[in-house]
Amino acid sequence: MTNIKADSYLAQDFLLHGNPGFFGLDLYNPLLLLTAIVVLAAALVPRLSNKYITAPLLFMIAGFVVFQLPLNWQLPDLVKDAWWPKRLTELGVIIALTSAGLKINKPFSWKSWQVSWRLLAITMPLTIAAAALLGLVVLGMLPASALLFGAVIAPTDPVLAADVQTTAPGIPDYSHTRIALTTEAGLNDGLAFPFTNLAIAVAVAGLSPSNWLAGWLVMDVFYKIALGIGIGVVSGWLLARLLLRLSMTDSLARSMTGSIALSLTLLPYALAELAASYGFIAVFVAACVFRQQESHHQYQQVLHEFSEEIEQVLVVVLMFLIGAYVATGALAGLSWSMFWVALATVFVIRPLTGMLGLINCHLAPTARLAVAFYGIRGIGSFYYLAYAFNHADFPQAHGLWALVILIVVISVLVHGLTARRVMAELDRRREARNSAS
Repeated sequence: MTNIKADSYLAQDFLLHGNPGFFGLDLYNPLLLLTAIVVLAAALVPRLSNKYITAPLLFMIAGFVVFQLPLNWQLPDLVKDAWWPKRLTELGVIIALTSAGLKINKPFSWKSWQVSWRLLAITMPLTIAAAALLGLVVLGMLPASALLFGAVIAPTDPVLAADVQTTAPGIPDYSHTRIALTTEAGLNDGLAFPFTNLAIAVAVAGLSPSNWLAGWLVMDVFYKIALGIGIGVVSGWLLARLLLRLSMTDSLARSMTGSIALSLTLLPYALAELAASYGFIAVFVAACVFRQQESHHQYQQVLHEFSEEIEQVLVVVLMFLIGAYVATGALAGLSWSMFWVALATVFVIRPLTGMLGLINCHLAPTARLAVAFYGIRGIGSFYYLAYAFNHADFPQAHGLWALVILIVVISVLVHGLTARRVMAELDRRREARNSAS
């Protein structure tokens, strides 16, 4: 029998001496409590939010308010410890990409995705160029930093764009606006990679194209994009052939919903990353291909719902942290010129480049304006910034973080306060036109 010293038995020590160590807590238990609160908030807040305010905005405000309290909690430095925001935002983005891909009812084609191709081929490069020019001319950034700024704010966000995205599987959506914004957010999160890698190449090898152009075109543009698409197509098709054959009346199929949804996210992502390709592209393409296989299968809806639940939990964490960093001085280094650049990014660059990309498009003028305006900036921008800082040294790194955080905060505020009402009005007008015809 093991001997236990009397003074090591905390309950007895408390009774004899009133030692409060009996009630001591290690870090594990507060973290469990925090996890429970996060999961509960992810379940309740979306149901409590209304047409005037979105859940991400509420979470961001909550983080700001909590970290205004005298808690003496220290947040990691975003530049020195860039590995952790990279991993956390990476997880948020790939889960959101799966959820977005499972919503896409229309298969890949030039005709059905013509608005998306315009946004990717015209709007996105113009956005990168315009933002980089602002960084060079207005903020005096070095070329590598200016190019990085353009690359990281170019992708629209699948994590925060739920209120402008198309409907879940099983619910018909005839809104070209929502479909365009969903497909754009799904694909441009991967297509921002070549431009981020270009900024890294310039930072490491210098501005002369002879030092990086051939390798960048062959590897970062052609090889990684093509292989990412290929891996997404093959893995999405194989998983659909394997998993959709399970009957939803089978108890095993029901119990394994979470595992299957995670496999649809993690398998194509891991394969693409192991092949030195773009995992974001592979995940979204795999989810789209999976969606097109037996598209009316009831399992499609079940998998989408599970992916959305995980996505909502990550939104709570990520948006809470954004609010926390704002409260603890992440924007302290901003200058007035950076503030004006942030406003121009949200209110001028994206709407203008969006409208240019949609010239002579089949969309109605109001829908065209909505697509151009609701290019929500968010978690993807943080991922690319953290990714770049993990691969090269960039001058003004803290300033870049402050500027990108400000752009995301403005985007979440403006788009979060207006998106639901605007999209509902567009849906109402579309339905009215369909009824009249």
